[in-house]
Amino acid sequence: MEYHLIQPSVAVIISSIIAIRAYRRKSLDLSGAIAGFIVMLIHFAVSYRFGAVLLVFFFTSSKLTKVGEEKKRVVDADFKEGGQRNWIQVLSNSGIATVLAVLIWKITGWQDKCLDSKDSALVTALIGGILGHYSCCNGDTWSSELGILSDATPRLITNFKPVRKGTNGAVTNAGLLAATAAGAVVGLTFVLIGFFTAKCDYGTALKQLLVIPLAAVAGLCGSVIDSLLGATVQFSGFCTVRNKVVGKPGPTVKKISGLNILDNNAVNLVSVVLTTMLTSIACIYIF
Repeated sequence: MEYHLIQPSVAVIISSIIAIRAYRRKSLDLSGAIAGFIVMLIHFAVSYRFGAVLLVFFFTSSKLTKVGEEKKRVVDADFKEGGQRNWIQVLSNSGIATVLAVLIWKITGWQDKCLDSKDSALVTALIGGILGHYSCCNGDTWSSELGILSDATPRLITNFKPVRKGTNGAVTNAGLLAATAAGAVVGLTFVLIGFFTAKCDYGTALKQLLVIPLAAVAGLCGSVIDSLLGATVQFSGFCTVRNKVVGKPGPTVKKISGLNILDNNAVNLVSVVLTTMLTSIACIYIF
């Protein structure tokens, strides 16, 4: 079987297994599983590196979502058992990267390119965008899921005043460190798989190691952008009836911070777009 048929076949098998498994374990609902299958299929069909990065994001975020569920249930007003995600959340976390992956395929075909602006600045920017995208998503998830479990008092990123856990735009040192580590894991995955799938000269291959610190910075940057948006254009208030921080104003809700302009999905999308753009530009100059 020709190579261009082998990779899509492998993509179908892997995507099917992961989507069914995620649905059965309640990591995704039915709509999320269908969307996840399509997104994963495209990633793996275009590049094993992109598929691996997506899997690392999905598996680590799914596992961390289930850590400390009892504690999160008390704090999080929108808590879902198992952190179950729907198609909207799937596309918010992978839609842009999927479009970038298709564009890369249209330009390079089945060739797995290294980051090298001398060879192609456009391809380098597009690959950098995918790295920034998943570094941001992974960083935001790790920061949120681990930060809320920290014993430290969260502080609003805009003025550093102490706020209740679950407040949009609140940060802890543990959460910021988690975001940095999450980005580094994405970068490490990309580099390790790339050593086996991408072909480039020794100097260019060695330079790919810079992806790891770059992705770490992207993870932190994405989390900070998300927090800044959450503290300013996303509403947070304390509901005296539910005794929880909520994301919508109401008669029993006392405002903590933010304007009621964007919801959580919109904030995630904006932070992903900005981090994707910044990482794309950085890759052109670095590589």
